[in-house]
Amino acid sequence: MPPTDRPRRALVTGASSGIGAATVRRLRADGWDVVATARRADRLEALAAETGAVPVVADVTKDDDVAALAEHVLATGGLDALVNNAGGALGLDPVADADLEQWRTMYELNVLGTLRVTQALLPTLRERGGDVLVLTSTAALDPYVGGAGYTGVKAAEQMLATTLRWELAGEPVRVIQVAPGAVATEEFSLVRFGGDAERAAAVYQGYEPLVADDVADVIAFALGRPPHVNVDLLVVRPRAQVNNWTTARRD
Repeated sequence: MPPTDRPRRALVTGASSGIGAATVRRLRADGWDVVATARRADRLEALAAETGAVPVVADVTKDDDVAALAEHVLATGGLDALVNNAGGALGLDPVADADLEQWRTMYELNVLGTLRVTQALLPTLRERGGDVLVLTSTAALDPYVGGAGYTGVKAAEQMLATTLRWELAGEPVRVIQVAPGAVATEEFSLVRFGGDAERAAAVYQGYEPLVADDVADVIAFALGRPPHVNVDLLVVRPRAQVNNWTTARRD
């Protein structure tokens, strides 16, 4: 763990909106130094102006971008925690009609993006002690109709994190998974349904979903535990959502 005379430092991927942006805000409020990374420079700059985070534009699906991101982090003070938040869902089609390009994009972003960033920054975390937090999803835990693409990538991401935890046994690195259920953010369902705002809004109708700040609160909690405490897997859902296919909605 870092010396007590300096703040802990975190890198948050996918920081330009939703859970990523909320996590940057929460960690900054808690006194962390934060490097915020995403593809959209304008949103990162606005978030940096608001919070004091350091913005670094990078696409986690591109090797050169991730190498440059890691080089910046190492040259400017290293790292105490990596929050692998970048990800997303595309489509809700049955397997028989699944779009191969959507599946390929989801694997590249959710699984290989997490792998790239983790590999690039794991050496410094192993050297000084730190945390790798992977934001998966309740989609990683159970299938649901139309969800094979997204559940598949999130299950793969969960296996990445679980296996890494086992492989680092005895080292001063915590590997943490946070798996949210339904979270109403400005973009997740809108992106999933190709910009169909009505279909996206219907996902959250009739009950109170989680919001990005709820998940950021859980992330901050997990990262804030004493060094000997590892939150292997923390599942957080709206009260109304009892599993991936059952949500108690109001009439």
